[in-house]
Amino acid sequence: METPFQLNVTIERNSAIPLYQQIAEPLEQAIISGEVAPGELVEDEISMAKRLQVSRPTARRALQELVNRGLLTRRRGVGTRVTPSQIHRPLELSSLNDDLIKAGFNPTTRVLSYEIIEAGPREAQLLNLSEGDGVLLTTRLRSIDGQPLAILTNHLPIELAPEWGELQRDGLYDCLANRGIKIASATQVIGARSATSREAELFGEDTRAPLLTMERTAYTEDGKVVEVGNHVYRPSLYSFRFTVFSN
Repeated sequence: METPFQLNVTIERNSAIPLYQQIAEPLEQAIISGEVAPGELVEDEISMAKRLQVSRPTARRALQELVNRGLLTRRRGVGTRVTPSQIHRPLELSSLNDDLIKAGFNPTTRVLSYEIIEAGPREAQLLNLSEGDGVLLTTRLRSIDGQPLAILTNHLPIELAPEWGELQRDGLYDCLANRGIKIASATQVIGARSATSREAELFGEDTRAPLLTMERTAYTEDGKVVEVGNHVYRPSLYSFRFTVFSN
């Protein structure tokens, strides 16, 4: 059983500094200094309140202060954990799974849905198919260190479709590479919006929390559409990085 981090702090009850702040500030320093590692479990408010002899609302507010600053993440069934270092992803033609591995993380994937549908007008236009052609529609949840990072929804022509088990184990572009499919170019649109109730539940965020979005259409060298992705990311864990040049 994992032992949570317990903050060693002396509470000054006659101090002008609020009690919750006397807990939040040294805990923040412990996180910033690396004393508590990213992803590490932190003592819950009930245990903290009892050990430090403060009220439960005081302990809860101390933890919530650091949640609000993006230093802690609270999720039902997982507990309160130090937020993993934010992923700064370069805007280039690469897969999220590969980028995470290169950054030193151990990503995991859960396939949330996997279904074969007939291309309607929208899917036919997106994938350059005829209406009625087979299309794989799949949604995956990508996590790092037990923290949900991204929800990845993809449409692919049926003849390119990886199996469910492959998507659970490998990144999508690795699955395509195993079929001899080389992606040569892609168009991407970056944006932001509020989380749906389902997304908020999967991410452990509040309903309508802000999310980063990316829409990508990937092509082979001869211009064939390989996949269309609609992805959402938690901005507390993830950002895009790109370089711009003057003329």
